[in-house]
This record gives sequence, structure tokens and C-alpha cells, in this order.
Amino acid sequence: MIPPQEASVRRREIEDKLKQEEETLSFIRDSLEKSDQLTKNMVSILSSFESRLMKLENSIIPVHKQTENLQRLQENVEKTLSCLDHVISYYHVASDTEKIIREGPTGRLEEYLGCMAKIQKAVEYFQDNNPDSPELNRVKFLFERGKESLESEFRSLMTRHSKVVSPVLILDLISGEDEMEAQDDITLEHLSESVLHDVIRISRWLVEYGRNQDFMNVYYQIRSSQLDRSIKGLKEHFRKSTSSSGVPYSPAIPNKRKDTPTKKPVKRPGTIRKAQNLLKQYSQHGLDGKKGGSNLIPLEGRDDMLDMEIDAYIHCVSAFVKLAQSEYQLLTDIIPEHHQKKTFDSLIQDALDGLMMEGENIVSVARKAIIRHDYSAVLTVFPILRHLKQTKPEFDQVLQGTAASTKNKLPGLITSMETTGAKALEDFADNIKNDPDKEYNMPKDGTVHELTSNAILFLQQLLDFQETAGAMLASQETSSSATSYNSEFSKRLLSTYICKVLGNLQLNLLSKSKVYEDPALRAIFLHNNYNYILKSLEKSELIHLVAVTQKTAERSYREHIEQQIQTYQRSWLKVTDYISEKNLPVFQPGVKLRDKERQMIKERFKGFNDGLEELCKIQKAWAIPDTEQRDKIRQAQKTIVKENYGAFLHRYASVPFTKNPEKYIKYRVEQVADMIERLFDTSA
Repeated sequence: MIPPQEASVRRREIEDKLKQEEETLSFIRDSLEKSDQLTKNMVSILSSFESRLMKLENSIIPVHKQTENLQRLQENVEKTLSCLDHVISYYHVASDTEKIIREGPTGRLEEYLGCMAKIQKAVEYFQDNNPDSPELNRVKFLFERGKESLESEFRSLMTRHSKVVSPVLILDLISGEDEMEAQDDITLEHLSESVLHDVIRISRWLVEYGRNQDFMNVYYQIRSSQLDRSIKGLKEHFRKSTSSSGVPYSPAIPNKRKDTPTKKPVKRPGTIRKAQNLLKQYSQHGLDGKKGGSNLIPLEGRDDMLDMEIDAYIHCVSAFVKLAQSEYQLLTDIIPEHHQKKTFDSLIQDALDGLMMEGENIVSVARKAIIRHDYSAVLTVFPILRHLKQTKPEFDQVLQGTAASTKNKLPGLITSMETTGAKALEDFADNIKNDPDKEYNMPKDGTVHELTSNAILFLQQLLDFQETAGAMLASQETSSSATSYNSEFSKRLLSTYICKVLGNLQLNLLSKSKVYEDPALRAIFLHNNYNYILKSLEKSELIHLVAVTQKTAERSYREHIEQQIQTYQRSWLKVTDYISEKNLPVFQPGVKLRDKERQMIKERFKGFNDGLEELCKIQKAWAIPDTEQRDKIRQAQKTIVKENYGAFLHRYASVPFTKNPEKYIKYRVEQVADMIERLFDTSA
């Protein structure tokens, strides 16, 4: 059983807890009553708000709709006013822009083009909306006037700012083509940046809005004139330089003047001054200084001028390529793409035609000279032709897209030059063979004939133009090998040609030598000419070119030379025969000679003396220009004569065949040797 005390405590706790629960329940009842009251109040307020909101909505919606309509009306009014302002503005365009259009675009191009845009829009508006309006005619008139002003401004800008390129700048441009660093430094600025900008803007406007292509004709006419004048100015520069200093400035002949460039020289295609000077020298003086004669007369008195013309033409060709490239670059910025090739074709015609005409003139002059047998004139064609062929790839690249007639001009000139050159070479070979025998043209001293020196000098020049000369000859061939093996075939053709000339020369020399009545002089003449030919071939390396088709040429010439020396030596037999042992009297020492024997000895001494004196007198006037050959022939003759005369003198000097020995024994052996030593020496 629970003790009473604990039960009493437990009961009190339960009563206290029950009392607290009752109080909590009472609080919850009060709170629910308050909440119900608040809910009733809120429902009442919301019901009142809903009622008022419905009343407000019923009042506002009509007002909103009315306001929306008013806003739409306002917008329509504003749009109408804006359209009216826009339309009215077209009626003011003419008056607003007339002054600017009348004054022109100079100095304010962008503003002017802005006015033209307004006028154009006005024209389009009136054409679409009011074609009968007098304002349409007014804005049309302003548009046409503005377009004409833009065309005039284009012409004015191109005319005022297109300048001729100076010869010095052109030469710098050409000379710098092989220098990579120079390429960056040397540029042509045909138009300043600001002018170019204006020209481009005008051209684009004229194409897009002006519907006008006349400005392209204006462009090519102005630039064509500048291109032509630039090239002619370069040629005039060469002419003036030659007339004032005798040596035209060119990259090949650097000039230290301050107004001329001093960059690395361009590789020059070659000139003919050296060849002409040599031909001129040998035409006036034979190898030994004697006057000669031949119908192979080289150019005289025109070396510098002709050299200038060739040099100028070669540089003008290079200048045309560089300037044309520059013109095309400028043109692509200004002319519409689909008109560029045609405009460029027209632009270069005058300058190109001038070059081609000048080239044809050179060919014509060469043809006339060839008719006169002036074959040195063909040398003018070689450097030009070589340069044209070297430049042709650049030419072809520059002329891409031009008319076929334009592209074919350079190949036509090259063909003309090749044909003329080949004709000259063949005529030269024939003329060498048929050069007439003229007694007064023959050197009296038997030295080298001018025909020989001119022929060799002419052939030597072909070394510098082997490919060009070979191509000339190959151009006349129709065989398949000419195209299949171009380089090797041309080389063999040139070798064959040189051998032909040398063969013709040898035949002609043999014919000419018959003019000499003295076989010894004939031999000296042939010896001199053969020796000159051989030495010239070896010195100029022509011998290597000859050897391509004739391996034994060198040996053959040496045999000919030796053969002529032997022929010459036979001329001394009439001297040495007198003192040879055959038919000499045999006598015993101490035995008195008979009269017949004494007379025979006297005749032998006299015959030797007279023959020696006669030969020395005659042959002293002959010439052997080659020192080595002259000494060789003298020495050989001295050896033969000294041996024979020494033996003869030793045998008979002490023999009492005469009371006046000094009358017959006129010369000692040394004196005879000295006399022979003075042979072939016209100065002795």
C-alpha cells in the first residue's frame, strides 16, 4: 500500500496540473473567439473592397479605351507631320544644295557627295510620287550638273597630280630589282594618299550612282600619256647624258653625281662598244699597223651614239615592265574590277607601240646595213634580243588579260629580230666566202688581212650571245630536233656556223694569196692569217665552241701553219743551194786549184751573197706580227743558213781561189745571222 503521505502529495500534483490545463483551455477558447471575430471583420472588409473595386472597374475601362484611342490619334498625327516634313524636305533639297553644287567638290568632296546623295533621293521621290512636278526637273538638273562637276574634278585631280616619273627614279627602280632590301625602299607613288582617296571615292560614286564609264577613258588617257612620257624621258636622259659627258648614266655605268643613284648596278644585257671599237681599229689598221681593206666595213664615228641607243632601248624595255606593273596596281584601286583589263590594255598601248616601233626601226636599220655588207650592225640586235627574251616572262605576266593583239607584239618583234639576225649571220658567212680578190686590198707585207681580223672579231662577239645566236639559227630550222633539244641543238648549230665561217675564210684566204707572185710571201700571208685565227680562237675560247662539231680544228690549224713555214723556208734554197756540198770541187790540200775550180768557188760565193742580200732586202719589208712565231721562224732559218754557210766558209775561206778574197767573202757567219735577225722588222 501507498503511504498516505505520498498519496496526498500525488493528489496535489494532479490537481495542480488539472488546474493548469483548464487555464490553457480557457485561453484557447478566448483566442478562438477573437479569431472568429477578426475573420468576420476581414470578410466584411473584403466584401466592401470587392464592391468598390467593381464600381471602379466599371468606371475606368471606358476612360482607358478613350485614352488609348486618343494616343493612337496622336501617333497618327505625329507620323503624318513627320511624313509631311520628309516630303517638304524634298522640295527644299534644290535650294539647300544648289550653292554647294554650283561651287564644285574641290576641297570638300565628302560634303559634296552628301549633297549629291540628297539630290539623288529627291529625284527618286519625285519620279515615284510626282513625276509631273517642276521640282523633279530642278533636282534632275542639279544631279546632272553635280555629276559633271565630279567628272571634271576626277579629270582635274588626275591631270594635276599625275607626274612623269623621273629617269633617275626609274633607273633606281630597275637597278634595285635584284636587291630584296632595295625593293622595299624604292616605290612609285603616282598619287598622294589624300588625292588617291578622293579619286577612288569619285570613281566609285560615278560607277554606282552616276552610271558613267567616261571617266575610265579619261583615266587611261591621262595615265597613258604619263607612262609614255616617262619612258621617253628616260631615253632623252640617255641622249643628253651622252651628248654632255659621252657616257650615259645607267646602273651598268655607275655615276658618282649626287643627283643620280649609287646602288648596286643592274646586270646589263651587254653592248657592242668594245666590238665596234675593235672592228673599227682593225678596219683602219691591220694587225701590224698597215692599212688594210675589205668590204666588211664596221661602224665608224657612231659608237657612242649607237651604244647609247641600244642601252637606252634596253633600259626603256625594263622601265616599261616596271612602270606597267605599277600602273596596274594603281588602276586596281580606281577602276572597277570588270573594266580593269580593258582599261589597262588601252593605257599601255602608246608606250608599248612606241617600244615596238623603235625595235622595228632597229631591225630595219640592221637590215639596211646588212644589205651594205655592214655586218657589225647586226651586233645591235644581239643584246636587245637577248634582253627581250629574258624580259618576256615578265612581259607576259604584265600583259595577262589584255587583247591577243597586245600580247603578240613582243613575240612578233622577237621573231623579226631572230629572222633578221639569222639572215645577217648567213649573209656574213657567204660574204666571207665571196669577198672579192682585190689586189690593192691585199697587205703588201703579208700581214693579217682585214677580212680575217673582222671575221674573227665578229665571231668573238658571238661568245657573249651564244644562246641568242644559237636561237637565231635554230629559229630558221624546221626539223623536229630543233624543238626537242633546244639548248643543245642551238649550241651545235652555232658551232656548225662558226666552222662554216672559218672554212669560208680559209678558202677565201687561199684564193687571195694567189695575188702574191712570190710563193714565200704567199706562205707568210697564209701563215700570219692561220696563226691569227688559231691564237684568236684559243684566246677567246671560241676553240671550245668549234670543238663541239669539229674536234680536230686546233690540230688542223697547227698543221697548216707548219706547212706554210716549210713553204717559206724553201725560198732560202736558192741561197743555200750555192753553198751546199753537192757539185762543189774536191781538192787536195796544197794542190793548186785549176781556173775552172776557182771560178766555180767565186760563183758560189757571189751567188750566196747576192741571194742573201736580195732575200733580206725583200723579206725585211714583210711582217710577222706574232713575236713568238717571228722569233721561231728567224731562229730556224738562222740555224739552217749558219750551218751551211759556216761549213762552206770553213772549207773555202783559206783556199786561194782569188787575189781579192774580201770581194767574195763579204760576210762572217755572225753577220749573216744578224741579217736574218732583222727579217720581218719594218722598223729596222
